[in-house]
Amino acid sequence: MISQTNGLEEHMAAPSKPKIILIGGPTASGKTGLAVTLALSLGGEVINADSMQIYRGMDVGTAKPTPEEQRGVIHHLLDVVDPDEDFNAAIYRQMALPLAKGICAKNVPCFVVGGTGLYMRSLLGGLVELPPSDPALRERLNLECDRDGALKLHQQLAERDPERALSIHPNDRLRTIRALEIFYQTRRPSSELLKQHQFGEQEFLALKLCLKVEKEQLYDRINARSERMMAWGLIPEVAGLMKKGYGPHLKSMSAIGYRHTLKYLQGEWSLETATETLKRDTRRYAKRQMTWFRAEPHMIHIDPEDKTLAETRIRDFLAESA
Repeated sequence: MISQTNGLEEHMAAPSKPKIILIGGPTASGKTGLAVTLALSLGGEVINADSMQIYRGMDVGTAKPTPEEQRGVIHHLLDVVDPDEDFNAAIYRQMALPLAKGICAKNVPCFVVGGTGLYMRSLLGGLVELPPSDPALRERLNLECDRDGALKLHQQLAERDPERALSIHPNDRLRTIRALEIFYQTRRPSSELLKQHQFGEQEFLALKLCLKVEKEQLYDRINARSERMMAWGLIPEVAGLMKKGYGPHLKSMSAIGYRHTLKYLQGEWSLETATETLKRDTRRYAKRQMTWFRAEPHMIHIDPEDKTLAETRIRDFLAESA
């Protein structure tokens, strides 16, 4: 591995737009390890793009990189809000944009790393303007969900916007209702509206890398990591959050890993059921992530083990004139 920047600064002549490197991919694909290795080699800094790692006190269940795993590389946007605070892609952009610009201004490679594709999309060019919530329509959809169940509502979305439905878990009531709300307000699928958003105000030139792991290997990693989480600290972590008053009604506490552990701690599930359901739901989440990143334009899919290829692509990208 090439040490430090190896004169990289000499080649990073200021382009018309600053350059950033995105490293995305499904959970457990090795994003953190690769990003840290590359940042060490190229003298870069990392901006987190994981929607759960922004929460304080939620470490084990989010696979947040430990100080040892960060290996001295500067990481931004970890532990920035409490579990009961609002956070979304728009807030992420407000926080990440000045950070990325500041890193680039120092002539330092900027890595944006995580599995939340929407956060990466928001940073690159903002979010599509969608109609505001319609209280009457939302109430009607909520009543339908109460009456028929979240799965039935998700099937309704799949009929009207199959692409968006693929990216939303059938039990994710909030996102399903929002997607249906947009459809009924505009008579157009939200997936179509997102595609037509051309990001005319793009702030950066981006090299977009997605880690590609064979499905069986990825699922094996997910299963093993789920068992480690349960055995090595997720249960006391969730118990501690509950003692602080963070309950299952919170968006953060309904996330993968946390809702499963809550079921166990509340006596609704056995440890075995919680662990096996965690594995299943994480595999399903990874599948949705892969669907998202496959649909992203200009995404380069790479093997996470091929660090030399990844570094070569990044060096070539940074050396290119704008």
